Amino acid sequence: MRIFGTTLVVVIITVAIGVLASNLKVDDPTTIADTAATSTFLTNDEQNNISVFKSASPSVVFVTNTQLRRQRFSLNVMEIPRGSGTGFIWDESGLIVTNFHVVQGANKITIKLQSNKSYQATVIGSAPEKDIALLRIDAPNEDLLPLPLGDSTSLAVGRKVLAIGNPFALDTTLTVGVVSALGREIKSIANRTIKNVIQTDAAINPGNSGGPLLNSNGELVGVNTAIYSPTGASAGIGFAIPVNAVKVIIPQLIEHGKLIRPVLGIETLTDYWMKRLRVKGVAILTVREGHPAAKAGMIGVREDRRGKIHLGDVIIAINGENVHHVDSLLNQLEQFSPGDTVEVTTLKDEKIHNYNVQLVAPDQ
Repeated sequence: MRIFGTTLVVVIITVAIGVLASNLKVDDPTTIADTAATSTFLTNDEQNNISVFKSASPSVVFVTNTQLRRQRFSLNVMEIPRGSGTGFIWDESGLIVTNFHVVQGANKITIKLQSNKSYQATVIGSAPEKDIALLRIDAPNEDLLPLPLGDSTSLAVGRKVLAIGNPFALDTTLTVGVVSALGREIKSIANRTIKNVIQTDAAINPGNSGGPLLNSNGELVGVNTAIYSPTGASAGIGFAIPVNAVKVIIPQLIEHGKLIRPVLGIETLTDYWMKRLRVKGVAILTVREGHPAAKAGMIGVREDRRGKIHLGDVIIAINGENVHHVDSLLNQLEQFSPGDTVEVTTLKDEKIHNYNVQLVAPDQ
């Protein structure tokens, strides 16, 4: 009985192996080739993603913000990592662009390239009102591969965009999405409105700040700067500063270390007081003698003999574009350069006044 049982088991196993082998067809070279071809097939979109990442990632850097703190009892000075973010190489001289909030308050800024080489950076200039900072590192030219610049005005809702950054310190992470909307407005760290911002659903998380937003040609179209999220993680709503705005900011940071805005030569009431006084527009508090507003004949707040306060000129438009508050006035002035002449429309004594004013640089 034992021999019979053994023989039966052997027969069953042999038959099973024969059936399995016939089903697998392991000796069929056509089946193996088809499987390999399927596993290596890439769509055009996948090929584009890979191509853009390979060409752009060497230009993306890891930014570490370090602060110096003195220990309470020993009084020893220690380096404390304050945060990290992303940046990208602007040109072959070693200029690095990132967000201002990434490097704010730093005593030491370290830039790590894709080659894993690290360099200490110096701050060339910053524009907190636009959340842009410009750094410089001393690195060999072969390590400095700037990103090609695109044109943010060519974007349209639905176009593909790619973001490369270091979310949660996971360096060189690629996310892909589309332009969800254009012309958005967000508040900067300086509580100034940044206009014409790009909205995207490409995943942007803490650590992506300062990184590039790219089009399908691998060109820079924006600088990732903020997300809208109740949890602090990506919720499919990210924002990027358009590259055309960055193109204007960087030369000023190189030359002046800050964003230069032409001025009228006035001091204004704060938004708080204008709300209390129910003023629609921007009320001039004082006019600086010898400056454009004074030369044009504008006046500020004045007090009569009885101590009653009277408003002077209230700015309601610049070149026909309405002015609602101080922030909108400053944003409109940023569109011009010192020496440009603008038409300033004001309300004074319940009458409309128009002044042609030649703007000057802040130090004049």
